[in-house]
Amino acid sequence: MESAPTDADDAALLDAWRAGDRAAGEQLFERHFDAIYRFFERKGLGDVGDLVQRTFLGCVEARDRYRGASSFRTFLFAIARHELYGLFRQRRAQVDFGVSSLADLAPGPSTLLRERSQREILLAALRAIPLELQLAVELRFWEGLTGPDLAIALAVPEGTVRSRLRRALEALRGALDEHELGKTLRTLPASDDAFDAWAEQLRVALDA
Repeated sequence: MESAPTDADDAALLDAWRAGDRAAGEQLFERHFDAIYRFFERKGLGDVGDLVQRTFLGCVEARDRYRGASSFRTFLFAIARHELYGLFRQRRAQVDFGVSSLADLAPGPSTLLRERSQREILLAALRAIPLELQLAVELRFWEGLTGPDLAIALAVPEGTVRSRLRRALEALRGALDEHELGKTLRTLPASDDAFDAWAEQLRVALDA
């Protein structure tokens, strides 16, 4: 059975790409394309191809500034977050991602949280909480970033990550509590292990 790609594999491909091996760069992009596409697709923005393309273009432009302080995957998520925030800053002169949710920034059918399937309700609940909190939940529990990598991707001190995650999960529970689905998912776990199990329920529902 072939082993899963590792950060060391990514580093080797990045070194080869910097040395002029175009195929190595293409392999890096192929390896991480699904995760970056998923990052944008869950925001309910319609066609996200341009955002994905801009993220990888940003990676091309910044590849020689990447110093390995995080995994290459984390580096890509940090660029993706920058592109997402940039999209909304183009639309509004001022925006506070600690307050504004996707329901505020990109209102549409996805903001209606009633009479929906479980998956749609979960997505709508995620989009109803402040965007910086939504990203914390997704990158921690769906993409598996932890510690320094999560802090880098979110552009916050590592000490801020835990409090942001707790606020994010509280906000998500509040959004779910408004609906029938909240009766089964509304209890916010008290331990980190329980957090993971709780979030796994949400991830399975979203990916179904």
